[in-house]
Amino acid sequence: MKRFLRESAAIVEVELIKLMRDPTEIISRAVQPVLWLVVFGQVLAQVRGIQTGQLSYLEFITPGILAQSVLFSAIFYGIGIIWERDLGVVHKLLASPARRISLVFGKALAAGFRGLLQAAVIYLIAFVMNVSLKQDALSIVAVLFSVMLGSGIFATFSLVIACIVKTRERFMGIGQLLTMPMFFASNAIYPLEIMPGWLRIVAQVNPLTYLIDALRGLMINGGQSVHGYYVDFAVMFAVFGLLLFVAVRLYPTLAE
Repeated sequence: MKRFLRESAAIVEVELIKLMRDPTEIISRAVQPVLWLVVFGQVLAQVRGIQTGQLSYLEFITPGILAQSVLFSAIFYGIGIIWERDLGVVHKLLASPARRISLVFGKALAAGFRGLLQAAVIYLIAFVMNVSLKQDALSIVAVLFSVMLGSGIFATFSLVIACIVKTRERFMGIGQLLTMPMFFASNAIYPLEIMPGWLRIVAQVNPLTYLIDALRGLMINGGQSVHGYYVDFAVMFAVFGLLLFVAVRLYPTLAE
């Protein structure tokens, strides 16, 4: 266990150093949630057709935009793995004594720290826009943990895609193909109850739905988890475990 943690921490350290040297990605990723909350959220808040219970539409959409930001940031994480393969970094890592699970888990954990920066941006915007946020320490810690777990899920999924397609061009095409359908086939900007039956079924198997459901209950005053926190986190942990297993098996093939 100590070896696993030490090796994973080394990968996280390298990824964070790269992020600190070039933070432009985080800055550019922060623009989109600003637009969604300030423009889309404000405009749709005037529409009375979307029933969000006791929450205002802006309160309802805020956790969804945070989850969207996590998804969009993490889903393209795999392109960095392809760059590393082309530069020979992956070959060196595979030749090292480090275990494959440490390499993959370290990447997922590093993506989680990137997700925390996205969460800080969303919290700042929501605070300025007077969104009623839970401010107790337990809720905030639970939100940050959820963000890290969600980032790990989508970063690992991204790594699996990178191991399969192996080229930047194919990866970008598939990444763009997946992000918007996953976002719109979730409860990010409208409740599950108003979806047509077929879309509700898709949303029920979408891990983003469970991340948003947990965030909505943990983040917003008056918000609640529709599925229940046990279900939300059980699904997310199960998906993360499955993707981690697949990524560990596929990671060596990236160097081929």
